[in-house]
Amino acid sequence: MQPALFDASVRYTVTDLTRRLRALLESTADLQGVWVEGELSNFSRPASGHVYFTLKDSGAQLKCVIWRNDAARLKFIPTDGMSVEAHGSISLYEAGGQYQLYADLLRPLGEGALYAEFLRLKALLEAEGLFDPRRKRPIPELPRRIGIVTSPTGAALRDMLNTLRRRYPLAEVVLAPTPVQGAEAPPAIVAALRTLNLSAAPDVILLARGGGSMEDLWAFNDERVVRAVVASIAPVISGVGHETDFTLADFAADLRAPTPTAAAELATPITLADLQSGLVQMGQFLISEAQASFQRRREGLGWLEGRLRLVSPARRLQGERQHLDDIGRRLNAAQAHGLALTAARLSGLESRLLALSPLAVLKRGYAVVTRKADGRTVMETTHVHPGDDVRVRLRDGEFEARVSGE
Repeated sequence: MQPALFDASVRYTVTDLTRRLRALLESTADLQGVWVEGELSNFSRPASGHVYFTLKDSGAQLKCVIWRNDAARLKFIPTDGMSVEAHGSISLYEAGGQYQLYADLLRPLGEGALYAEFLRLKALLEAEGLFDPRRKRPIPELPRRIGIVTSPTGAALRDMLNTLRRRYPLAEVVLAPTPVQGAEAPPAIVAALRTLNLSAAPDVILLARGGGSMEDLWAFNDERVVRAVVASIAPVISGVGHETDFTLADFAADLRAPTPTAAAELATPITLADLQSGLVQMGQFLISEAQASFQRRREGLGWLEGRLRLVSPARRLQGERQHLDDIGRRLNAAQAHGLALTAARLSGLESRLLALSPLAVLKRGYAVVTRKADGRTVMETTHVHPGDDVRVRLRDGEFEARVSGE
């Protein structure tokens, strides 16, 4: 049947229809936050950091994308042909006109069941107090013997030995080799921990292996291994997997390291360089303290010497001698002062005598007349008679004269 020329049914542009389909997909709750399992193919990770791949099974295939931030949290390296399960939301890629899964999590198929078992065991053991921080023991700063429980052929052992040799070659390293993956790993790890504690008596034990999937690391989630870590005589540092990997052995250990190399670093908090630097500083401190002690003793001896000088006979003689000198100076000063007072008093008396002396009167033009016969001073005219011989004393001498009349 041909459509009518002027059919009034709804028409869409390709863009409008695509956007409506996208809105329908994103508004369907059952298609948001879904898990999809299948075989991985066409996996690619361009320079942008985003991940593109296809999930397929025998009947269909689904395009998928993981944005860069979520892709950075992948704990394994996906490869084509791997059975995986992806979590995300279904939407429509408008430019390509295809629906696809925008995934935020990708993991190997079956890891979900392992994670559920992980949570069950964690809750069980945590309820027993095996993960209680209060039972954690401190790591010795200067271990004399370091035990390592790991695979003897893994890269983790080489990295830890290189780190220990570089940071703290003074410590003896004892290896308890054990498989770290597979069904035989848990009992072997338990036996290695027990043997290492009893035979070598290390100061600290490193329990480590390299990274891997959750299934690869499952031996370190085994309940037997967790209880062996708790029962270890020496404190245990776990360094299992990468920084984002957590195992139950990490929670049970006395200290968790993000990697095996970091575990070796945490086992040697003080390095050989630190010790050498500390020795240099200690030597400088001892020299400084010795110099300060010598200076204090020198000052003390100087103080005692000063005290001895104060109480020595020579000091007393010097003091007495100085006292005598002071007395002599005071006597001389007193004598000089007394002489000065006497001289001043004599000078005053002299001035007074001079003021009363007849000679002083004579200097003012007066004369002293005495009778020549008896030397009496003529005080009145009645004391002489005409014809008496007299002596006249003037300022600059004397002469004789005779009274001629009244």
